Amino acid sequence: MDFVSNLKEYLNDEEIDLLLKEISTYHINGLLLNTNKISVELLLKKYPTLKHHPIVTNAFIYNSTELHLGKSIYHELGAFYLQEPSAMVPSYLLNLNENDIVLDCCAAPGGKTIQASLKMNKKGLIVANDLSKERAAAIKENVERLGLKNVLIINNDLCLLKNKFKNTFTKIILDAPCSGSGMFKKNENMIKDWTYEKVLKCQKIQKELIMLAYSFLKPGGVLSYSTCSFSKEEDEDVIQYLLDNSDAIIEPLPEHKCYKKGVNGLGIHIFPYLFPGDGHYICQIKKPGILNNKDIFKETKVRFGDFCFTLPVAFDIKGLNIIRYGLLLGEYKGKDFIYSNHYAHSISTFPTTIDLNNDEMEKYHHGEQIKTTLKKGNLALLQYEGLSVDITKSDGIYLKNRYPKYLRNKIVEY
Repeated sequence: MDFVSNLKEYLNDEEIDLLLKEISTYHINGLLLNTNKISVELLLKKYPTLKHHPIVTNAFIYNSTELHLGKSIYHELGAFYLQEPSAMVPSYLLNLNENDIVLDCCAAPGGKTIQASLKMNKKGLIVANDLSKERAAAIKENVERLGLKNVLIINNDLCLLKNKFKNTFTKIILDAPCSGSGMFKKNENMIKDWTYEKVLKCQKIQKELIMLAYSFLKPGGVLSYSTCSFSKEEDEDVIQYLLDNSDAIIEPLPEHKCYKKGVNGLGIHIFPYLFPGDGHYICQIKKPGILNNKDIFKETKVRFGDFCFTLPVAFDIKGLNIIRYGLLLGEYKGKDFIYSNHYAHSISTFPTTIDLNNDEMEKYHHGEQIKTTLKKGNLALLQYEGLSVDITKSDGIYLKNRYPKYLRNKIVEY
């Protein structure tokens, strides 16, 4: 079966023509604002050509041939996260709050986790998992950059955690691995790589994952299932499989002009001919029962060797491969405690704050020291246009450069 024949299972000829035409146009980029760092007004003053996302609050769309936001110093300092516009919708539609314990099953590179954290005001807990250790490390970099506090990043095979995670989470995000037809606009290689056999292979994995994720859900909890595939086999058919093999019920989603209802009312499709972006399928499932959340929402601090971390919620980490335990406060070096760059990006105030100008910011970003009148031994939070950069220490003449070495060679635009 070819791609067009596969679409005919639930789309008419006119819809297919519109979709194929739109796939051939340029890819549209998205920006998710970190309002903990800057306001919408300041962002639009800096980048006036940004357009509001038609669905997601504090999100925007833009053309990457006009704006190179990945190189912006604002991006570097965690003012925003760049994400495909339709991929922003699943976390947005999930009714997240500060009391949630969330699992993001296939989290890398971290967009849905980041959005969840911001919606939860950096409270509650998000367990962000990815089977690939390398991809899980990418989540860590993004979490650090945005200064998020409530994300526990792990690198585990969830199939091995059936007993540990049973009935544990109030909300679950399952953005399942898929054949990727929703990304045809973004990557032409995805078109060449698409086969119906790949669709069926992905479907088998998706069925296993959704059954597993549902078992992790607390009674009364909600699971968000999504793919970037246009194939009914990977979307509605996977949801129907869950309904046929569990007590799951469909959680209704709001109507919108950018959505097309799924087959038999199972979820929604976001098509690029209805929406300024690529493509996504989203469905929310609820586990019957009354949500009873007895988790202790109390900040906990732990120390691994010389490193000190904190999480807003106590969580059993036995048997988990930890990539990042919440917020890295810093590390002990002899008698000194060195605050981390992650911690610096998580705060906006400090006893002593120093504002850097463009020249000083550029020098510090490339590993140079900055002259100071601060007394020897004093600490200061460095900021650039109100964005926290780092916490440094004065030697009486210079501010010691503690900017992470792996970040110093990045090209940034001011």
